[in-house]
Amino acid sequence: MRPPSRIPNLGGAQVVILHRKHATGSAIVRQLSAIGAKAIECWPELSASAMSADFIIFDADQGYDEQFPWERGHAPMPIVALVGTEAPGRVEWVLNQNADTHLLKPVGNSGVYSALLIARAKFEQRMRLHGEIEDLRSRVGARQTIVKAVIILSARGFNEDDAYDQLRNLAMTWRMSIEDAARQITGHNNNEDDGNEFTDIA
Repeated sequence: MRPPSRIPNLGGAQVVILHRKHATGSAIVRQLSAIGAKAIECWPELSASAMSADFIIFDADQGYDEQFPWERGHAPMPIVALVGTEAPGRVEWVLNQNADTHLLKPVGNSGVYSALLIARAKFEQRMRLHGEIEDLRSRVGARQTIVKAVIILSARGFNEDDAYDQLRNLAMTWRMSIEDAARQITGHNNNEDDGNEFTDIA
């Protein structure tokens, strides 16, 4: 039995082409039509439908930051740069946009399909890495908060081990995670101005 194909079907995909009227855009439209994708041409501003598009193909030679309604380098969909010049400033601008792949001008009768597939794969990989980084940051932040809470409890008469046990007991008493209990303790300690201790601490 043949394993299922990892190559997705792009039929029905919406592809915004951010490029002035030109033979380049026409060549891209023809290729998109051949694979069953819908082309939406616009210039110089992105259309309202761009935010729900599956892909954006943009002109790297004439493009500028203000064309995109998101922070530079943080496109919410796969993006493909149309590159016709190798001027260092233009190449740097494309790199700053975090383009997932590129197409060289002039565009002929092929290349768009593979560019879209590569762009989608790179975009999904980038999103996975972003999610992993955010998860690691959250974990590190939670651990730092736990350490701060243990220090606060230690200052109230517990040794380090007993302070951690007390934190765990408070979490169970308050019916929340240790991380959330630590946030409660550190938040209370930051807001209190009279030195009063928690009434829940035995």
